Amino acid sequence: MSTATIRVELPAHLRTLARVGAEISMEVPRNAEGRVTTRLILDALEASYPMLCGTIRDHGTHKRRAFLRFFACAEDLSHESPDAPLPEEVASGKEPFLIVGAIAGG
Repeated sequence: MSTATIRVELPAHLRTLARVGAEISMEVPRNAEGRVTTRLILDALEASYPMLCGTIRDHGTHKRRAFLRFFACAEDLSHESPDAPLPEEVASGKEPFLIVGAIAGG
């Protein structure tokens, strides 16, 4: 199985927890079709930075936490299937995969 070098940008609170800079570059395995998915990125991120387990996705269900959003190529992917293929710009490392802290309030 081949891998892709993916760029991931994290919100400030997760950067602090993981003790990393604004952008992480990491190897992510491609699926059987040769594509990169949100699930594969998050699995690799949690494997490399175990302190992030449970902060981006729920421990049991692996669903996205309510106050985090996923973006790629200026497109909100938060409600897409975690197994949907990401744009080739992300898989090639040209564009980052963004994990963004949502803002709530009234």
